[in-house]
Amino acid sequence: MTAPRWEVADVIRMAGTRFLDTLNRAQQKVLHAIERCRTAALGGHRDQCVACGYQEIKFHSCRNRHCPKCQVNAREKWLRKRRQELLPVEYFHIIFSVPHQLIPLMWQNKKLLFTLFFQATGATLLEVAADPKRLGVEIGFLCILHTWGQTMNKHPHLHCVMPGGGLSLDHTRWISSHPRFFLPVKVLSSVFRDKFLDGLKQAHLTNKLRFYNDCEKFADANTFAAFIDELSKKKWVVYCKPPFGGAEHVLQYLARYVHRVAISNHRIVSVDEKNVTFRWKDYAHNNQQRTMTLSCKDFLRRFLYHTLPKGLPRIRYFGWLANRRRGQLLPLCRILLHLDPNPPEITDEPHAARCPHCHGKMCMIEHLTAAQILQAAYRIEYAFDTS
Repeated sequence: MTAPRWEVADVIRMAGTRFLDTLNRAQQKVLHAIERCRTAALGGHRDQCVACGYQEIKFHSCRNRHCPKCQVNAREKWLRKRRQELLPVEYFHIIFSVPHQLIPLMWQNKKLLFTLFFQATGATLLEVAADPKRLGVEIGFLCILHTWGQTMNKHPHLHCVMPGGGLSLDHTRWISSHPRFFLPVKVLSSVFRDKFLDGLKQAHLTNKLRFYNDCEKFADANTFAAFIDELSKKKWVVYCKPPFGGAEHVLQYLARYVHRVAISNHRIVSVDEKNVTFRWKDYAHNNQQRTMTLSCKDFLRRFLYHTLPKGLPRIRYFGWLANRRRGQLLPLCRILLHLDPNPPEITDEPHAARCPHCHGKMCMIEHLTAAQILQAAYRIEYAFDTS
């Protein structure tokens, strides 16, 4: 893929320091990291081709999880681990979302209510799948949190990916679901709503919620109770997409959805001193490609809506894929599916750096500080000026 002409870092530079001074410290840290990512300010390293001896300097990445440029390597590393966990069965994709009335309260209590979002979703899927009237199995799955829509509006939703089936409750058999049907979405919606609202009421009862601006009214117990009653009467959207098919389809999907940020650099069409224009997909009108123009400051404000609190994971695992149970139960699933319980580790390096001249392997030979890179650039510029 060719490098994008414009980046979020360019928008940050256009917005200027006056805009950055209006942000809180956490937001400033994110934008400073993105602005300096893969520039001399972070230092770098010198690589050399093992075949022809060609050398080049590469700048370090910021490794901030909100940076559009730092997600490719993280995604590839994560996908290699997931590839070994996939089973030769149908996979399903279920999306959970919340009513828009909850969004202001969620953004004022991100860590608490995004965690509750994960917990209510996980408990719902485990409970309904274990019901003997449904599948009667213990399932394993992962959930990926996305908080944005195509125009970087606030749209929190969870993508849940799971194999079509699971362990019998006594762990002696693998029970497959119907190849075209997993669990009833109406039941999932009702159970999810009840679990989320129960958690919300408990958080209010224990004074764990914070209320600002338009949400200040919810500090009153009666007003909050009326709000909960209103939400309990709404239909909460749970959507089950058609099954993926085999494991390779799952990997292709996950490659698109994991380690994403609110907008990629490739979607930015143009940037000037005042405005940013970017592409977005209009799902309501047959996925038509459209463009939107925002001021640099409004663009960055929308981008910052989707920064997550420190320590809040974007991906979580449940059932027999939970971190504490995966090591024991995933091999059992493989045995019951007549597979090798311990598949060989994947050691390939599909994105190893290659020499632009002979395509030989590039190896790092020297670490460089920011000062060393600037000195080298000065020597080159000075030599050019005096020649």
